[in-house]
Amino acid sequence: MSDAPPPIRISFESKVLRIPVSSILPLRPMTKRILVSKRYGRIAVSVHEIGVIEPLAVTKADADGRHMLLDGHLRLNALRERGEASAICIVSDDDEAFTYNKRVNRLATVQEHYMISRAIDRGVPPGMIATALGLDEKAVMRRRNLLDGIAEGAVEILKDRPVNPAVFDVLRRMKGYRQVETAELMASMNNFTANYAKAILAATRQQDLARFDRPKTMTGVTAEQMARMERELEKLNQDYRGIEATFGDDVLRLVLASRYLGRLIENANVANYLESRHPDILREFRSIVAASSLDAS
Repeated sequence: MSDAPPPIRISFESKVLRIPVSSILPLRPMTKRILVSKRYGRIAVSVHEIGVIEPLAVTKADADGRHMLLDGHLRLNALRERGEASAICIVSDDDEAFTYNKRVNRLATVQEHYMISRAIDRGVPPGMIATALGLDEKAVMRRRNLLDGIAEGAVEILKDRPVNPAVFDVLRRMKGYRQVETAELMASMNNFTANYAKAILAATRQQDLARFDRPKTMTGVTAEQMARMERELEKLNQDYRGIEATFGDDVLRLVLASRYLGRLIENANVANYLESRHPDILREFRSIVAASSLDAS
């Protein structure tokens, strides 16, 4: 038998189609609250200045040639307001309309960088992009150069995360391997703020900095405090690696043990005996079973 993994199923057709706007049926109405929101205003300006960069996601056509809209309601409404006759779309081959919204990742910081870079490479003036996104032109150029000096491994980890753009300025002050370690720490803690990145920088050893010949300076943090943070973070990294290495085996043992304990205390004779002789042990057994059941659910 072949050990090759099963092919990955792609939920959308590979071709991008241009579909008449009149044939696209939205799944929710555009309320007044949505239409006056800043988010809709930015999208409307973006569609006016640049056009639609990210295609709408729609279902396959029904017998009457109509497509249900899975994602892109604000973009569709902006196109209709402009009187556009058609829109670029990708077609889902999934039968369930809700599946796309369950799986889609909203535009992350790195993805925004790629979008801006692609638009500029196609000849869209940075000033026009700035107007569309509600930013100044300098901010747009900073977003375009977001990944300059960033290690590929760190980009791979952060590519679909809601990272504060200032984090990348902090990462540039570290060597490539330290950037990857920092990205892993941020992902494990699900914390992508600039303050957390600065805290990791403060605890980074001098030889791990991009400019190791320059002493670290952090506002409000003394050299002694930074040295202590370095030692504590190093110990934390070691502990984390140790836990990560045994986590899978520990979880398996917990699941097996909790199932055994569950069957054990389901036995009335055993439960009565423990209740009368060792109530504290019975309480612990029940706590373990309850905790495991909660994790599973």
